[in-house]
Amino acid sequence: MSATAMLLKNLRKLADVDKDDVLDLVGLEERRTASDKLVPALALFGAGVLVGVGLGLMLAPKPGKELREDVKAKLNKGTATPETNGQPAAATAKV
Repeated sequence: MSATAMLLKNLRKLADVDKDDVLDLVGLEERRTASDKLVPALALFGAGVLVGVGLGLMLAPKPGKELREDVKAKLNKGTATPETNGQPAAATAKV
């Protein structure tokens, strides 16, 4: 192989070298930012919450129908009632 061919081959290899390769060569690594640590932690926390909710629902002492009715009642608790017709409580209060 001629010297020119070897030089071209090495130049092609050099084009594939990136920042991480150079830092690794000298025994360093890129500084990690706060988001590099925070995002995986939040993802793990979210997955844990979902697993916990699922297990809680599966191990609930009530049957599914009763549990769904209770959840629906709690979700609808803050909505308007027929007596107020959607008016704020202050508007329907008797003075």
